Amino acid sequence: MSLDAPGPVLAPSPAVPAAARPGGRIAALDVLRGVAILGTLASNIWLFTTPGGPATLLTGGFETDDPVRTALRTLSNGKFLALLTLLFGVGLELQYRSMVRRGLRWPGRYVLRAAILFVEGLLHYVLVFEFDVLMGYAIASLAAAYLIGRGDRVVRTWAGAIAAGYVLAIGALTALLVAVPGEPAGGVPAVPSTASWLDQVGARLTDIVLFRVELLLIVPSATVLFVVGSRLVRAGLFAATAEGARLRRRLAWAGLGLGVPLNALTAWAGPSWFLVDRYLVPPLVALGILALGTTLVGRVRAGRAPGPLRRGVEGIGRTALSCYVLQNVLASVLCFDWGLGLAGGGPWQVVGIWAGISAVLLVVAPLWLRRWPRGPVELVVHRVYERRGQAARRARTASSASQSAR
Repeated sequence: MSLDAPGPVLAPSPAVPAAARPGGRIAALDVLRGVAILGTLASNIWLFTTPGGPATLLTGGFETDDPVRTALRTLSNGKFLALLTLLFGVGLELQYRSMVRRGLRWPGRYVLRAAILFVEGLLHYVLVFEFDVLMGYAIASLAAAYLIGRGDRVVRTWAGAIAAGYVLAIGALTALLVAVPGEPAGGVPAVPSTASWLDQVGARLTDIVLFRVELLLIVPSATVLFVVGSRLVRAGLFAATAEGARLRRRLAWAGLGLGVPLNALTAWAGPSWFLVDRYLVPPLVALGILALGTTLVGRVRAGRAPGPLRRGVEGIGRTALSCYVLQNVLASVLCFDWGLGLAGGGPWQVVGIWAGISAVLLVVAPLWLRRWPRGPVELVVHRVYERRGQAARRARTASSASQSAR
């Protein structure tokens, strides 16, 4: 079967989703997506609170010998971004099923959705954050979308080849870093200025190749994790069945029992192991978090009203794209010199800034959802997507009417 061949039509699983909400939403997805957004902030906040901002990651100014700072970074580094990526793949599978049920061709209009996401990511990169992931997600989602509709053999072949090449590349780069460790150029590295937002925007435009080279690592990894997320849905990970429970137990034990010790080893192995610590081990831990989180949410008694924390986390999950952008905007305002200039404090101050931004999101997200069904960024995507769809439908109707008149 070629990559462009039409894939099999899959009927939705008859199993009842774990902890399903009225309206067909799977509550575990909203909760886990909210946890992933807050966890991603816990990783990125170290970039914002370092003097010079995220750009210091490329000048060597991000390294530290402080064991407390290293331990706190290790708790979040890469894991929640990998969890968010897996959940994106779950969402991709649900979109695929929705279009199949309506008799629409896949990926069809999803290409437009990916294009909108890329534009949003580009704006986010230029205006807010040097290490945006949305652009990478948009590119990877196109590759994953074509794979998701294919047969199992094609998916295993392509995803396996991408994963194997990725692991080999990371392994080779790590071996090179271990064999030939980088030496400081001498003196204290120059600290990028955060005194002017316009200067930061200019630097992002001028050095776009340098800042966006990470896409070479994000895109193949995200492609594989999107496909894994899709396949986990088909395997029944979110189903309230004995098979689903067994799969969740196995993933939790493998992901947390094996992934956490490996992550501890790579975190303390030194900067030469950064790529393994950031890109290879975290997806394994994320699978464990995904399985354990789904199990815990599923154990909540049906009909029990969620508390304020649960409502806040679910609200963040339902407005994940908006909260991802907002948390980076708030971190910029708090930490950069053109804002409040709080960067440069000790590790517990960093934790305090993360907690403060998280509290804002936990309050604002559910309040927003009382008035609107989606986050502000999600509303823009939805309206653009729907208008394009309406235009396409009108064009098809006009074409059919024209042909009938002949």
